[in-house]
Order: sequence, then C-alpha cells, then structure tokens
Amino acid sequence: MTAPHMPTPFRSPTLFRSPNLALTSAVILALVLAFASVAAQAQVYSAEAQRVLAQARAASGGAGWYSLRGWHEVGRKGGVRYEAWLDPVRYGMRVETHEPNGLLVHGFNGAGDWTIFPSGQKTGRDIRKLITETRSDAFFDVHGYLFPGRFDARAASLGVKTWRGRPYDVVRVKPWAGVPRELWFDRRTHLLVRMVDSAGPRPFAIDYSDYRKVGPVRVAFRATTEGGEALQIDSLDFRPADRSLFSLPRPTADDAQAAPAPTAHRPAPAESGR
Repeated sequence: MTAPHMPTPFRSPTLFRSPNLALTSAVILALVLAFASVAAQAQVYSAEAQRVLAQARAASGGAGWYSLRGWHEVGRKGGVRYEAWLDPVRYGMRVETHEPNGLLVHGFNGAGDWTIFPSGQKTGRDIRKLITETRSDAFFDVHGYLFPGRFDARAASLGVKTWRGRPYDVVRVKPWAGVPRELWFDRRTHLLVRMVDSAGPRPFAIDYSDYRKVGPVRVAFRATTEGGEALQIDSLDFRPADRSLFSLPRPTADDAQAAPAPTAHRPAPAESGR
C-alpha cells in the first residue's frame, strides 16, 4: 500500500576501463568479500523481531509473498485519485497523483529520486543526497520487512505495547539509508495495524484496516493518519512493471524546445575616465 505521506552494485568505469590497472583475482575476491561483509552487517533482524515478522508473514499470505513480482494499485488519497507501481523484488516506486492542476509523478529506482510536476518541470536527486524518506516509502509500501535477506535492513523488537486498550507486538525496522519506523502487529491476528514514524519533530502514525485477500496475500485496503487523511485502494494486482517506469524519462526534443533560452551575459559598458 502506498501510504499517505507521510543499491545498485558498485561499478566504476575507471576501475574497469583503465589499461594501466590490473586487478588480480585475489584483489577481486577481497572486494567481493568486503561487499558481502557490509551486506551481512546491514541485514540484522533480532531473534524476537524475526519471530514477530514470521507470524505476520504467515498470517497475511505466507510463502505467497515470495511469488509476487510486481505491485500495481489504484485508489484515492484524500479524495484524489492516484496510481502506483512498486517492485517487491528490488527497489522501485512510481506514484502518479491526479491533482486539480494536473498530473504529479514521483519515482524512485533504487538510486535516484525524481519528480515531474503538473507544470512539466522535472527535478531529480541521486543516492548521494541520502534520499532517506523516499527509500523508506519504497521499502515499507511494498512490505519489504517481510522479505528477510532481500532488502538490507535492521529490525529489533520493542516488546508488547498497549494502544486503545489492546496489546500489540511492536518491531522497529530501519531499511539501509532509510528512516526507522515502528510496526504494530495485532497479537491475535498478527496483522499490521499501525505504523509510527518518530523521525520528525513529532511522531506520525498510520492505522491500517479493511484487509482483503488478493491473489496469494492479504492486504490492508485502507490507511488512515491520526489527522484523518485516508487512503483507500480501489484495485490491486501484481503484474510486474517495466523497470523504466521507475526512472526519470530521458530528455526529449520537446523538453529542449520548452526550456528557456540562456540569457547571454553582456559586460557593462566601461565608465569614461575624467
């Protein structure tokens, strides 16, 4: 669910193209082991967190989650129609919102975050900007915490907490280069009922309800913030998306024509000496 809002392997052109650089098999092996070590450290789920998440996975579809190769939903966010594509195999997200003044498109391909505004203006940021919010949205919206080993993340149990008189198993999950969030699972059904983001000046919570069976999994079709903003899914399917959807479209000839011409800099006339 695309909640109310709230790496590609390293390949250096210089490293592989320079004729003066000869990498021995031992050096290559050392690099591979180094990257593997980093990945192993990034993927850390405590034993209790694994238990809670395993119960949640079993209650909402079990092995069916591993059969998903795409995620496509259409719905309404605060009464505004949206359409979203997610990739449950590796990072990928695209959300098209039909705002009153036109179409707003927001995308993320795992390394780059970009937006196309209704005016046609395009903006983009790359991974060096630490696009933590977008990476977190892509991770949690596709339930990345249910796929141990697929997405780099850390998870720890926060024990049992009470909300509105009912007990919940709470797990804190932090995707790599992302923002940690608390996941509250009903102790009876083991379904996700609440998500809390405490990274900002004040906690931001989303409540999940209206679970429905779609294909092999059960998904919450409604999400509501404490402020009352609601998201309702109208349709959901798991068709794989073309990965090009998640990247900012390449500039076209029309884009070049629409761009304002650069203003020539003319030096100010020299003042006459007196």
